[in-house]
Parts: sequence; structure tokens; C-alpha cells
Amino acid sequence: MTKNAQLILDIIAHSSDHLTAEQIHMVLRESGHRMALATVYNNLAQLHSEGRVRKVCVEGYPDRYDKMTRHDHLVCRVCGKLADICFKDLTELLQSQTDEELLSYDLQVSYICPACRRAAHGTDTTDL
Repeated sequence: MTKNAQLILDIIAHSSDHLTAEQIHMVLRESGHRMALATVYNNLAQLHSEGRVRKVCVEGYPDRYDKMTRHDHLVCRVCGKLADICFKDLTELLQSQTDEELLSYDLQVSYICPACRRAAHGTDTTDL
């Protein structure tokens, strides 16, 4: 693994957020590492293809990157915020419904986050 890829992997591994390539680039710059944004994108693509990071795609929002640990995501329909959630592993249940071998699955559950619910009720607009 290249030094750049390791730096990016470390940022993702130590983050509690679901970072975009631009956010990873900003973290690198703030920590004194000079890396072109294109290099960040290229390394993320490589790390994803190697199965070292998860790419989380939500329509209408930039791709975000996450750790490979087994978990699922809540996705706010209003603001696109991602939150981790751990459901029981569904691999066996899903596998029992197909004759094809399943490699993995990525479950995204839509919801409206608390900040968006508050904003819709006019009680708080600062979190948007």
C-alpha cells in the first residue's frame, strides 16, 4: 500500500463521520500533508476496489467513505445525513432467498433525522 493510501485509510479508520473525498483532502491539508484532490480520489477508488473502505452512495449527495466493519446506515431523507446502526446480520436470511452466492450487502434505511424533524416543526433551524 502506498503512503498516500495509508494516510487516507488512517483518516477513515479514526473518523466517526462518513467523509467525502473533499473532507478527507481537507483533513490531510490541516495535518500538513500535501496531496492533490485527484490523488485522494484515485486512492479512494483503489482502496474501495481492494475492499479496504466502503463507499456509501446517497442520491443527490457526494459519495462518502466508511470503515469496513459490519454495520448499516440510516439516511436522512431531508439533509442526507448518515448515521450508523447495527442490525442483526441478515446474510443467512438473504442467502436463503437466492440460489446465488452473496458476497455482501449494504442496507440503507431512510428516516428523518432529529434536526430535520425539529426544523419541520419550527422548533430549531440551527442544525440544518
